[in-house]
Amino acid sequence: MKLLKPFSYLGIMLITSCVGNMNPTGGNSTPDYPYYITTEPLTIKKIAVPKGTKLIYVETLFKKGKQDKMLSEEKLKEIELPEGQTIIWGGVPVTSIDKFFNSEMRGFTVYAKFDALTEDKKTKFSELWKSCNNSIGITIKNTNDWSFNLDNIADVESCSVNYQRYFKDDANQQAFLDEMLTELRKVNSK
Repeated sequence: MKLLKPFSYLGIMLITSCVGNMNPTGGNSTPDYPYYITTEPLTIKKIAVPKGTKLIYVETLFKKGKQDKMLSEEKLKEIELPEGQTIIWGGVPVTSIDKFFNSEMRGFTVYAKFDALTEDKKTKFSELWKSCNNSIGITIKNTNDWSFNLDNIADVESCSVNYQRYFKDDANQQAFLDEMLTELRKVNSK
């Protein structure tokens, strides 16, 4: 019996060390998402992107890593611009746009590069955005349009993790996001 005790401790340590390292998505490493690097300027999800843009798609059974051809826009999960390049979204230079992970939510997260925003292009919207971080979550009506289309934008869902519509009982968070949405709607009216 005394001989088995050290082995039982060893077994418990092995099991707990494995459980502690488990990834909730089912593995211990990042999935090898299929992606395509654009070879010419294109319009993707109604956004003009430059050559060299990385289009990352949802996990697919038989598609892994770099692809020779673009996959369906329906499977797109992220637009990542080439290093050092930006596009303008809402008057703000951005480096990438990611579809929301939660498939029940219709929208995406936009990542700004505020050091590329010149003083003369700053707006109340860009200042609010910058005040909480570089990312904002946008809910949309049509999932095929990730552009800054005011008719398609339903709401500002979040500004970093600091402000989120999820916390409906927090009046300060809701007021901040309401103000962001109001200022966002003014961007094209200049």
